[in-house]
Amino acid sequence: MTLRVSRRGLVPPFIAMDMLSAANAREAAGDRVIHLEVGQPGTPAPQAVLAAARAALAENRIGYTDAAGIAPLREAIAQHYRAQYGVVVDPGEIVVTTGSSAAFQLAFLAAFEPGDRVALAAPGYPAYRNILSALGLETVLIEVGENAHYQPNPDLLADAGDLDGLIVASPANPTGTMIAPADLARLCDYCRERGIRLISDEIYHGITYGAPAQTARAFGGEGIVVNSFSKYYSMTGWRLGWMVVPPDLARSVECLAQNFYISPPALSQLAAVAAFDCREELDGHVARYRANRDLLVAALARAGLTRLAPAEGAFYLYADVSSLTGDSAGFCRRLLVETGIALTPGRDFDPIHGDSWVRLSFAGSREDIAEAARRLAAWLPRQG
Repeated sequence: MTLRVSRRGLVPPFIAMDMLSAANAREAAGDRVIHLEVGQPGTPAPQAVLAAARAALAENRIGYTDAAGIAPLREAIAQHYRAQYGVVVDPGEIVVTTGSSAAFQLAFLAAFEPGDRVALAAPGYPAYRNILSALGLETVLIEVGENAHYQPNPDLLADAGDLDGLIVASPANPTGTMIAPADLARLCDYCRERGIRLISDEIYHGITYGAPAQTARAFGGEGIVVNSFSKYYSMTGWRLGWMVVPPDLARSVECLAQNFYISPPALSQLAAVAAFDCREELDGHVARYRANRDLLVAALARAGLTRLAPAEGAFYLYADVSSLTGDSAGFCRRLLVETGIALTPGRDFDPIHGDSWVRLSFAGSREDIAEAARRLAAWLPRQG
């Protein structure tokens, strides 16, 4: 007898992670690889966080915590909203999660029923649509490009039919584009008036190169805000994020978290309380990202690739390579073999037009980015 395999697990792969695996295999074989495929800071956690972790290991039992997180961390996050955005958030509205990935699962399960229609941008973060699909929800891709600043807007949403949810990200992955505060306010109003649950992905807040990002919580309390310690705080492997949850979903999210995860990682929580006092160190990382971005933009321009999404935040360049290929996955595989540079094909982020795009992460060291720029400037002109 053949045993059944659930269709819920038959989601597409997260191709960035597949590329990381291929790059790691080349490194294990002795090759020098430059990692531009994953969105991971090339820096460790802040010094104060590391010190707090060492102290916690020496002094703390490191056991289970409340499912919603330890009180000192929730209070620190609430203070962060007051200081950074001028927005009052009660610590009781904050749920600490096992990375932002767990936050998205909890948000989707608490807010939506199977069959609900949830809109998201294409290009956009692939795990949104893959998690939604695994949960039996219908993903509604909103094609966004230069005409819409690579972000959803009310006009595009109006053409999508009835919606139950909308996911926005500012700064966005893979494009790095941002939603201006006035436009974010209009999106919040649009969703409120139509009973659409807004989920705002704010995990790249802090990594901006012009105006700072604004939180959706500034424009109402009905939406769900998701953030993370992974990106700005340089703590990817600590697997720690948080949600700001509206009152009508608070108990549902808490019960789901209890049953799915028991609690977020205790050591990570105890250490993360110190992260909010490390802005000078962390803003130094952002200055390096800006320099890396400018270095890569110049290298791509020299190679003839000038159509890029405007990287106003995050640490990615999303580049049109249609003049060189219509198969971005094959293009990235060949690039890895011939140059030792790992990129992510645009197909990961956009199943409609992504075969003509690639994403480059510039979160690594200045030395790695400079070497990648040199290799790309030499290799790309030979591909036309």
